Amino acid sequence: MERTFVMIKPDGVQRRLVGRIVNRVEEKGLKIVGLKLVSMRESQATELYAVHKGKAFYDGLVMFVTSSPVVVMTIEGAYAVKVVRALLGATFGHEAAPGTIRGDFATSKGFNLIHGSDSPESSAREIPIFFRPEELVSWSPADTTWVYEEPERK
Repeated sequence: MERTFVMIKPDGVQRRLVGRIVNRVEEKGLKIVGLKLVSMRESQATELYAVHKGKAFYDGLVMFVTSSPVVVMTIEGAYAVKVVRALLGATFGHEAAPGTIRGDFATSKGFNLIHGSDSPESSAREIPIFFRPEELVSWSPADTTWVYEEPERK
């Protein structure tokens, strides 16, 4: 099973969409192994978005994600990174397809509700910014045999 990092940004929290977004993740068959509401520190924001340092939107992004609480999650499942990215939709809400989180709830470039790791390598870097290993819970949902075929459960 693969793990990925997901963050519901301040606009998603302020618009009270947390439950609806978490529901989408769970309905897809993915498993939440870590979840918390945090006030992101600037040091966490700069580490999370280090790949964007120097870009025109970087300072505004850091200011935005530290402006209000966010919900951070570690999600587990077969092909978790790819599946979550598909659930999120295109980065800009006005370009995201209906049926995706951004396509259904976002229209803005900057207020795009949610961040998801773009690769297993990014997930491995991003998860420890917000979760200590002992905060991640290993567990087995009762419906796993109905979500994944045998080879995918490994």
